[in-house]
Amino acid sequence: MTGQSPRETVSHVRPEISVSVIDDDRMLLDGIRAWLAEAPDLRLVCTAGTVDELLASEPAPAEVVVLDLLLADRTEPVDNVRRLAVRDRQVLVVSAVPYVTHGVDVLRAGALGYLTKDNDLSTLAAAIRDVAQGRVAHSPELAYAWSHDSRPDRPKLSPQEQAVLVAYASGMTLTAAARRVGVQPATARRYLDRVKAKYAEAGRPTYTKLDLANRAREDDLIR
Repeated sequence: MTGQSPRETVSHVRPEISVSVIDDDRMLLDGIRAWLAEAPDLRLVCTAGTVDELLASEPAPAEVVVLDLLLADRTEPVDNVRRLAVRDRQVLVVSAVPYVTHGVDVLRAGALGYLTKDNDLSTLAAAIRDVAQGRVAHSPELAYAWSHDSRPDRPKLSPQEQAVLVAYASGMTLTAAARRVGVQPATARRYLDRVKAKYAEAGRPTYTKLDLANRAREDDLIR
């Protein structure tokens, strides 16, 4: 008697990500609802016009909150992000207009991404997936915002300081980072010490390798 051994079925379906949206534009909410329905791994659980409304009506905390930058209740974007971030919510900010300073401010307040509303579904969906994993959702709008940010809390690094920072923050050992830049490990260490000092002077304390990686991502030096 012969028979076939059962084969395991391997699923390639992404785990479902729950999403809530805060926006006071009802037409846009309808559009997002229709968009997310086309993404099988994204599930819309709640929509609201304000942060207060979401916190009062959301049946359970969604993994990602898509937050409109400027709401009709005139609440400050940074305050809205902070209110959600202190509750350990993963926030993706969207805006009708690419305000340069706001793009930087909301990430420093705790958001993990910044997009304009003229992006397509695939871009929005990819950003939501990144944010759900705790990763910064990079976008041309965000890169533009960082590159045009000339405020004093963005330290001015020399080319070699930046090169060592990027190599080291990308995961290399200090020795490998020094080799990449073409300097001795002791010299690379001095560059990193200068980088930390400059970030400290700018009011953005940086002590560990993880801190360096976070600063490099915040300033769009690495992705």
